[in-house]
Amino acid sequence: MSRRDQILATAAELFATRGFHGVSVADLGAACGISGPALYKHFSSKQAMLAEMLVSISEELLRVGQERVAAAAGPESAVAALVDWHVDFALRHRPLIVVQDRDWESLPPEARERVRSLQRAYVDLWAAQLRLLDPRLDLPTARAMAHAAFGLINSTPHSGLLPDDQMRDVLSRMALGALGRPLP
Repeated sequence: MSRRDQILATAAELFATRGFHGVSVADLGAACGISGPALYKHFSSKQAMLAEMLVSISEELLRVGQERVAAAAGPESAVAALVDWHVDFALRHRPLIVVQDRDWESLPPEARERVRSLQRAYVDLWAAQLRLLDPRLDLPTARAMAHAAFGLINSTPHSGLLPDDQMRDVLSRMALGALGRPLP
């Protein structure tokens, strides 16, 4: 992990715990073992740090989702692979889910639009596979189903009362069931 990635991970933890506006540059520096001003060697501002954090997770979700779909034998296995990927992501990145949800408005407008664009593409990736499984689904319904599955999976920061391996099974089964897919 690069120093820049370490700073982003530390910032995500702090932002998730105290909120973007509840964390100062000095707090971030101290948590990273450097002075607050030394952060400017890596990021132009705290807001730039938030932007990179949320844009990069949106890029990762879409990129890996596309890879999973491309590697799948068909839409049934693609949906299962997408659920597996999103559950894995949610369990590994709980703080980022909290930050995305709570500190969205603190993003600069250009980063907010980039995240929205990436998220729309990710939703459409899911929706396309759902429509292949059930051609009666119209696009708005398939998108709504994808959003509902995300909401369930992204509840992990608030509902993760089980060990991760058990939570993974619960979330996967529930998400597949919510999408009308057979349970493993």
